Amino acid sequence: MNVKVYIVFYSMYGHTYELATSIAEGARDIEGAEVKIFQVPELVPVDVLKKTGAYESRQKFAHIPIITAPQLAEADAIIFGTPTRFGNMCSQMKNFIDQTGQLWAKGALVNKVGSVFTSTATQHGGQETTIFTFLTVLLHHGMIVVGIPYSHRGLTEMEEITGGSPYGSSTLAGVDGSRKVSNNEHEIAKFQGAHVAKITKLLKG
Repeated sequence: MNVKVYIVFYSMYGHTYELATSIAEGARDIEGAEVKIFQVPELVPVDVLKKTGAYESRQKFAHIPIITAPQLAEADAIIFGTPTRFGNMCSQMKNFIDQTGQLWAKGALVNKVGSVFTSTATQHGGQETTIFTFLTVLLHHGMIVVGIPYSHRGLTEMEEITGGSPYGSSTLAGVDGSRKVSNNEHEIAKFQGAHVAKITKLLKG
């Protein structure tokens, strides 16, 4: 049985994109999972992106297609990724989510699997609140929320600074965006992708 897993993200400096690729890798390890990665539209003007250095960073994933809200209905599972903005999803993702009203009215996402991942600048920069507030969107759409069980040993890593929680995978970018996604964070993201794909197959079957 095949299941369609969509990964939908926004990234400014590439950290949520890096997690998205690891999530996709994990999902593709599950037989029958058809995985596609999309990004949501940018709202920041090009000249502003260039001033912040984000324009160059975004070229790394410029090849990733832009998704439209109606496309979400095609998927069996959707894994959303957003950087944190003051403990909430970024405006680009919020703008996209606000375009899903017709899907909500039709119940088009009911019983689909939903999951979330994020990135913050600091250790306590709102990773959990960002995922929590995003989960309310999934629940309003009637989606089945899947997180990461503590059976993944990466969640109990205490020897290094790391993202990742039972609510979803995450990474820390550093205040200047220079920190790279760690091996542990990549592994947690891969597990999230595989876990979502497995649960989706079970539910669809």
